[in-house]
Amino acid sequence: MAVDFKDYYRVLGVTPQATDDEIKKAFRSLARQYHPDVAKDKKSAEEKFKEINEANEVLSNPESRRKFDQLGADWKTGGAQRPSPGRGAGRSSAHEAPGGGDDFQFEGTGFSDFFEQFFGGRAGRSSGGSPVGEEESAQAAQRGRDIQGDILITLDEVLKGALRAISVRRTNAQTGQEETETYQVRIPQGVQAGQSIRVAGKGGEGANGGGSGDIYLRVRYAQHPDWQVNGSDLLGQLELAPWEAVLGATVPVPTLEGSVSVKVPPGFQAGQKLRVRGKGLPAGGTKRGDLYVEASIQIPPQLSPADAVLWKQLAAQNTFNPRKSA
Repeated sequence: MAVDFKDYYRVLGVTPQATDDEIKKAFRSLARQYHPDVAKDKKSAEEKFKEINEANEVLSNPESRRKFDQLGADWKTGGAQRPSPGRGAGRSSAHEAPGGGDDFQFEGTGFSDFFEQFFGGRAGRSSGGSPVGEEESAQAAQRGRDIQGDILITLDEVLKGALRAISVRRTNAQTGQEETETYQVRIPQGVQAGQSIRVAGKGGEGANGGGSGDIYLRVRYAQHPDWQVNGSDLLGQLELAPWEAVLGATVPVPTLEGSVSVKVPPGFQAGQKLRVRGKGLPAGGTKRGDLYVEASIQIPPQLSPADAVLWKQLAAQNTFNPRKSA
């Protein structure tokens, strides 16, 4: 099955020559705009948010970006239609039963077929069991193959849990017809990146009376515009005006459940961190991780004439010298 090439640079609105910092800034700007928690049209925003995350996941990783750049140069000549060795076009190969094999393709996981084919690393997993001889294998019951895929989970889903509809498209080995089945997959609260969610009995069909395999969906966190994940803790930046850092202030800090006010002590330095207890991700049972914000002092990009006079007065009267050794 052919897949459409996705220009991730165009998705983020940057050029192929963009620096890592430019890619990061473009992602954060778009992710804030289309984050499902803040957008008015949540349905269309959710799809756009997933597309932005997919582009950022590829372009923010040097290895996958290099692979994408190599692919992008020749995709029109067929590069995007040729599966990588051992992979189908966004599908997981199933155990071949007598009479042919089954193909699988997921929908609703948050990743496109293009991503799955070239960057998802999806592969079928054999079901194990004892080997059988050639003559015996024709009659012995064979369990269907387990299949794997990736599923994109937002931090809000990690915090609250969710129920997701996942569709699996299969090519019937006997009829050659494509069939689609939809399953409700429960995302457990506090699920961690790298864990697999098992959908029992929905993998490849068994042969000679053997049971069906399972589906395993590997969890990948959608990158958040404001927060990085460290275990159950969240890490972000606290942007402060110079006078807020010098004099102290009470400022709002966004969390996954709305803003909270935090008190910044006088003389707060760039790089120092404040902790907001219990506003991270689930950490087992009723426990929650913490949220940390690191101070980033922001300088006004432009000064009015009146502001310039005040800054000059401060400079003339203040004896502080940041370059003077203690």
